[in-house]
Amino acid sequence: MPKMDNTKDLNSLKKNYKEFDKLLKLLLIIGIIVISGFIIYALLTPKPGYWYLGILNSDKKAENYPTKAAVDENITFYISVGNYLNRNFSFHIEILKGDNNTVLSSSPSLNAISFVNSSTITLPHRTAWISNAFNVFFSEAGTNQSIIAELWEIPSVGVRRFYDVVYLRLNITS
Repeated sequence: MPKMDNTKDLNSLKKNYKEFDKLLKLLLIIGIIVISGFIIYALLTPKPGYWYLGILNSDKKAENYPTKAAVDENITFYISVGNYLNRNFSFHIEILKGDNNTVLSSSPSLNAISFVNSSTITLPHRTAWISNAFNVFFSEAGTNQSIIAELWEIPSVGVRRFYDVVYLRLNITS
C-alpha cells in the first residue's frame, strides 16, 4: 500500500508542477506585455516642455552680478529667455524696481514699481533670446533694493499670463 500512495503523491506532485508551470508562463507573458506597454508609452509620449529666464551681467554672462551701486549709477544687465516648450512662445519682459517692502515670490512682485516693458517677442521651439541692454538706476540710497524681471506669456487668445520672475538685490550707497 505505501508504494501505491507514493505513486499517487508523485502523480499529484507532477500535476501540480505542470499547473504551476502553466501559471508561471502566463504571468511571465502578461508581465512582458505590461512592461512593453510602459516602454512604448514612454517612447511615444512627448517630453514636457520647459523654458528658462535669466539675468546676465553687463558682459552677457551669468556671473559676477553687481551687489553694490551708488545713487544714480547705471546698472547694466541683460535678460535671457529660452523656449523648449515644444511650441512657439510669445512673451514680454517687465522690468521693475523694488525696495524692502517689495514681496518677491513665484508670483508677480508686490509693492514694486514698473520701470520698463519689452515689446512682444515670439520664440520658436529650441531657441533663445537675449535682450538689449537694460540700464536701471536708483535715486535714493538703501539696502535690499531690487531689480526684478518678470516673464509674461502673451497668448494668441486671452489674457497675458505670469510665467516666472528673477531678481537682483543691491545695496545702494550715496
